[in-house]
This record gives sequence, C-alpha cells and structure tokens, in this order.
Amino acid sequence: MDRSSAPSGLFLTLTTFPFMKISAFRCPLQIMFVCLMGLLVSMQSAAQAKGSLTIKVQSSRKEPVPFATIRIRSGNDIVFNETQVADSNGKATFKLPSDLPILITVSAVNHTDEERSFFFNGKTHEYVIVLQAGSKTLRDVIISSKKPLIRQEDDKTIIEPEALAESSSNGYEVIEKTPGLFVDPDGNIYISSLSPATVYINGREMKMSAADVAALLKTLPPQAIAKIEILRTPSAKYDASGTGGIVNVVLKKGVKLGMTGSVSAGIQQGNFSNKFTSFNLNNNDGKKSSNFNLSVSKRNNFETIATNRTFAPDSILKQTAGTHYTGPTWSGGYGLTRTYGKWDLDFGTSANLMQFDNNTTNNTDISKISTQANLTSNLNKVDYSGYSLNYRIGLEGKKKLDTIGSEWDNDIFYNYTKNKGDQDFNTTFSFPVIPATGGDGSNINYRDLFTLRSDLKLKMPKKFTLETGAKTSILGYRSVSEYFRVNGNVRSSDASRTNTFRYRENINALYLQGSKTFGKDLVLKAGVRLENTNMTGHQLVPGDTSFSIHRSDLFPYVYLSRNIIKIMNYGLRGYLVYRRTITRPVYEQLNPFARFIDPYLSDRGNPSLRPQFTTNYEANISVDERPILAVGLNDTKDIFTNVIYQSDSSQAQAYRTYDNLGKNKEWYFRALGALPPGGKYFFVLGTQYNHNFYDGLYNNQPLQFKKGSWTFFTYHMLRLGKLSQFTMNGFLRLRGQQQFYELSTFGVLNASINRMFFKQKLTVTLSANDILLTNRNDFTISQGAVKAYGSRKADSRRFGINLRYNFGIRKKEDNNPMGLDAADKVN
Repeated sequence: MDRSSAPSGLFLTLTTFPFMKISAFRCPLQIMFVCLMGLLVSMQSAAQAKGSLTIKVQSSRKEPVPFATIRIRSGNDIVFNETQVADSNGKATFKLPSDLPILITVSAVNHTDEERSFFFNGKTHEYVIVLQAGSKTLRDVIISSKKPLIRQEDDKTIIEPEALAESSSNGYEVIEKTPGLFVDPDGNIYISSLSPATVYINGREMKMSAADVAALLKTLPPQAIAKIEILRTPSAKYDASGTGGIVNVVLKKGVKLGMTGSVSAGIQQGNFSNKFTSFNLNNNDGKKSSNFNLSVSKRNNFETIATNRTFAPDSILKQTAGTHYTGPTWSGGYGLTRTYGKWDLDFGTSANLMQFDNNTTNNTDISKISTQANLTSNLNKVDYSGYSLNYRIGLEGKKKLDTIGSEWDNDIFYNYTKNKGDQDFNTTFSFPVIPATGGDGSNINYRDLFTLRSDLKLKMPKKFTLETGAKTSILGYRSVSEYFRVNGNVRSSDASRTNTFRYRENINALYLQGSKTFGKDLVLKAGVRLENTNMTGHQLVPGDTSFSIHRSDLFPYVYLSRNIIKIMNYGLRGYLVYRRTITRPVYEQLNPFARFIDPYLSDRGNPSLRPQFTTNYEANISVDERPILAVGLNDTKDIFTNVIYQSDSSQAQAYRTYDNLGKNKEWYFRALGALPPGGKYFFVLGTQYNHNFYDGLYNNQPLQFKKGSWTFFTYHMLRLGKLSQFTMNGFLRLRGQQQFYELSTFGVLNASINRMFFKQKLTVTLSANDILLTNRNDFTISQGAVKAYGSRKADSRRFGINLRYNFGIRKKEDNNPMGLDAADKVN
C-alpha cells in the first residue's frame, strides 16, 4: 500500500482548544484505552498479501452483461468494501486481500439480482456469475429487487425508503412511516429511547430545533431520499451529542449513464387538502454526474389541544386551543459529483422557503371544582404569519489512498436560516364582561452554522483499520422580538414579550479509533472522542442575562461483533456496544427571560441548567444483515427535561422551564421479524419495550417515577402481478410516555396501492393515512404541584393520489434504458 499520499498536518494540538479542562467523569475509560492499545499493538509491519479477482457477468445465454453493478465486501465491511461498474464485456477487476471470506452482489437492468459468497484464497483469478433474465423494463427490476426494507451494516441500520416514498407527499412523511422510528407531534424523532435522536442530512448535523428540522424535511420531495441510516449507538467518529442516536437522511446524488428524470404530483385530502408537485433531473456524461430538483407544495391542516389544569385551590382551568396551519413551500437543489484522479468531489447546494399563515383560537373557562360555578370565560385569538428561509451549501472531497479502502475525507458546510413572523392577538371576555385586550408584535431571528471536518481512515496489515479526525463547528444565533399592547386606541410597548439576544456556540473535536478483525469474523472496534464546548449568550433587551460556558469532555466507545451460529443457512451475528454521550442545553433553554404565552402561562429558561451525560450499553443480534433482537440500558446523570412549575402560592400562574431532575435509568428491548424479500409477499413486524425509572427532585420534592410502555410496528408488501403492489404500515403504542406526560394508547395504520402504466413509466399510487383515526391521544401529568390532563388530535386521516412519471435518454452503448444504476434502485 502506498502511504506517501497520506495527508500531513491533519492532527491538531491541544492548543487549538481554548479553556481546556478535562471534566471528571465515572466510566470505564481505562478499559477503553486498554482495548485501543491492544489494537495498536496487534499491528504488524509486513504488508498483507493481495490477489486480483476478475468478475465476469453473463446472461443465461452466456452472453456478457455490460455495465452491471458489482459490489464485493467482507462480512463486516471493515476489511474490504468496493463497488465497480462492469465494462462493455461484463468484466470488472478487484484487488483485495487474500484469505478473506467475501460476498459478491451483482445487479443489472433487465436481470434479477444475484449474490454469491465464497472464501478468496488469492489464487482465484476469474469468477463467473450468471444473471437470469428479468422483465424488460427498469421498473420491474425495482419490483423484483431482493434488497430488504431493513438491513444491518456494521453498527448502523439501513432503511430502503422507495416503497414508503410512493405513498408520501414529502420527506417528513417518509420518516413517519419508517418501521422502528417514532415521530411525536412536536417533530422529535425517537429510535430506541425516550431521548430524541439527532437528525443529519447527508452526514451533516443541521443544529436546528426539532420544529425547524421537521419543517425542512417537509420541503423535501419523498423520491429525493436515497436511504435512511439509523445509528442507535454511533461510534467515536460522530458527535457525542447523539444521546438518542442519529437518523441520517441520505439524498440521491445522481445516476449513471445518460440523462434521466421524473415528474411527480399529488394531493391528500383530510378535513383540508395538501398538494405537491416536484421535478427531478439527473445527468451523467461519464466524467461527472449532476442532479437538479425543484418542488412546490401547499399544506393545509389543523391541530386541537384541550387541557384541564388545577388552577388554584378549588379551581380548574379548562382550555381548548385549535390551530389552522396553511401556507406554500418552495424547495430547490443542485448537486455535482466529479472524479479528479484519486479525488472524488461532491458539491451540493439547496434552498427552502416556507411561508405560513397560522390562526389559533383558544377558549378558556375557569370554574369552581366544588360547585362547578363559572368564574370567568374568555376567547383568545392569535394570527401568526411569516416565512422561514433555509439555505445550505457544502463541498466534500474524498481521496483514495490505496486500493484496499484507505481514504481521506474532508467536508466544509454552511447552513443559513432566517425566520420572520408577525403576530396579532386579542382576548375578549364573555364573563365577566370587561374590555377586550390585545396587541401585536414581530420576531426575526438568524442562524448561521459553519462546520469543517476532516477524517482519515487507514487500512493496515493484519485486518486492522485506524480512523482519526477533527471537526469544528461555529453556530451564531441572533433574535429580535418587539411586541406592543393595544388598549382601545392606545398602543404601548409590551416589556413582558420584547427582547433581543445573541448566542454563539463553538464545539471542537478530535477522535481516534481502531478496529481489528481477529480470525475470520471477530471484530473489535474501540475509540475515544474529545470535545471542547464554548457557549456564550448575551441578552441586550430588556436586561443583561449573559452567560458563558467552557468545558472539555472525553467520550469513549467500544464495539464488539462476531458470528454466533448458523441455522438453516441463516447466519446469526452478535453485537456488543458501549458509548458515552452528552446533551447540551441550548440558549432557549438557558435564557431566563419570561416569554408570555397567555394570561395563565409563561415560558422561561434556566441559566443554572447543567449538561446531561448518558452511558449506553446495548447487545443485539442480526440475521443475514437483518436486525432481529436488541436489549440495552441508557444510564443518564443530571437529566434535564421540560417541566411545569407554579409561579406563586395562589397557583394562578404557571410557567414552563427546564430543570435538572436527577438521574434516570431506561431499559429497552427490541425484537424484529420479517419474511425474506424476493417473493410475492414480504412483511416486517417488530416490537419495543421501554421502562424508565426517574430518581431525583421535582419542585423541591422527592421524585420517583416509573413508567413502562410497549410499541408495536409493522410493514407489509404484496405484489399484485408485475405492475401493481399493495403496501400497509403502522404502529401501536400502549400507555406511552413523553417526558413526564403519561399518554393513552394510540397508533396509526396506513395503506397504499400502486400500478404502472405507459410501459411502466407512469406510476399511480392511491393512499390512505391513519385509516382508523387513532393517531390522537389523551395525556396526564401529576408531578409536584402541577396536576393536569387533556387530549391532542390533528387532521391525520387523509386519502390521496400520487402520480410519478419517469423519463430517460440513454447513451449509444448503454444497456441501461433508463440510465439508472443500483444506487437508484431499492438497495
């Protein structure tokens, strides 16, 4: 292997990190270092022998199959993983280590996919794979794909979303329908625990709120998603802030051989209707690949929240708030990939503009509990309109350092967000009759995120892989809110809602990890990540509430994997994972300024909030790359969460804030079963159990809170001939939990059926979402002095129709009539 091209100056000294102070923590860090040193000692200087293997792809008539996609990989992807496109004679040559068990996957248009596995001893020079003839169109190849909906690759789960996208109107709905993921009404995405997952797009963290990420996903066309990667316990390579895991949405980046594209349109009808249309164009001239997409959608839905809260001694506050959400959304993006020698460059830019005009009506009644006598009744109306603009641009450069998988990956990324909203509100009293109150205001905020990342992966002798890298991120946030009260014809400044603040966050990180394959299949990976955090906030109006946080922490990671047993030609592989993570409070959670919600509720931050640390342990088993069983523990210290406190002794006022409540142990169990794909019928059925035990203080009172809940999820696909298929998916959550809110049983059932026309170029899909109208729940909370209950529902039952037309222009020597390769099929 040639190491002369390895980058210099990659490693940063500790002087790069200001305010360096390693925090004390309790974790088996010594064990991790022993494992890591053991891996380093296992390296030997002698180069590992390599052999040359030529794959020859033929049809059943022994004719060459040109431009087939061929992938060769070892059982765990660590020793070897490479994909090539065969030449016009159906051949591709690989250089790979000898004495290695490998898996060969071959796919080509007009043929069924094939997989072969054998032990490569370095002496075999040519291996012939025969593909059976399939249907004559690309679309039939997609339908007959043997790729599973869910599969396991190393320490991440891969979701193939094409079947989910057919019945969805945007990327957010694809996430909602993904088996094993749960999305709450606030846009948080959950994997295994009750801590929300961190959302990445194309491997980059957006560092946006859950609501902003949800809005961004709703602007993406569903067919733009190539795959969804779920990392329940990410390695040291990833940011340590992923306590709830990582959901990485990978977008399509172009296709092979010629020009292709698609046009989509659809409508979904509930109480109101949502509409969307999108256009996608891809081109590859053999040297570079580009893609362009544009979409327009219009959302129209509603949500209703009813709350009953103990308001004062012998008094209850009843509120019913209904919000109608409307507005159009525009989205566009462009990407370009090109190879220069050993460098693969990937440039991408996109923009999203979402306009909104939301109207909320809130009916409030206060009455005596003992006599049920009405004390007051009022109606509060809020009109909130504005827009959200997001722009992203990034450039990634990956250099191949040798022929066995060593690479140097660099990425630079910028994300700009601007939110502007104007609000008009008024409250009228029907009992007692008093003058109406009201006001208006505006808010504008800007968010700038810049990240720079460099990762180095070296394939060493004796099945050892060394990974190291550095990353820095700079986040700037500016917000200006100005509100006024209106009494009659008098308009005056509202000091309770007017504020101006700025926030800056800088996180620097270094990591080092190594992985070693012992024998044929025992894989040990260990690493450590150092993160330096610098956070400063400065409120300018109405007063100075500045704060500053500087700290550094170490986060170890250990991963062990090996084959367990083989049953009826199905191989079972086991995994053990240990990781430590951090959840940092953001400015909105730290700013003590009281934000007015309504006459009975305010919202404020907590400047004394401390970060929470979670240690995760998980053991799981997969069968032929399909996860089937997992059990784990999340042990969290200094847990902070959203809480409600009473503002005064009369209990007339309450406020929402965040507080460190103590510690929490969350045990979880997950099981998954599936009928292998490739036949007429395919299904996935899974269940997950979470049990939480909180031990700490709530409102200065001892807190011991135990809660367990079951979640069931499923996905079914039935082929109705060569041109149609029926799909059904859904979930059911029994006695759920969201922070300290206990939820009633709820769930959702979706179904769709599609059929192809015009030589399989046009696909028509009929869909039904939340058929049983069960995606709504009741909630209760009883902690400290706060006792409340209520319900939440939305315009979730919808019936729709989606149309997608594929077009393509093939090159002269192209045996691929649509210009697509395996990356654009279900893979």
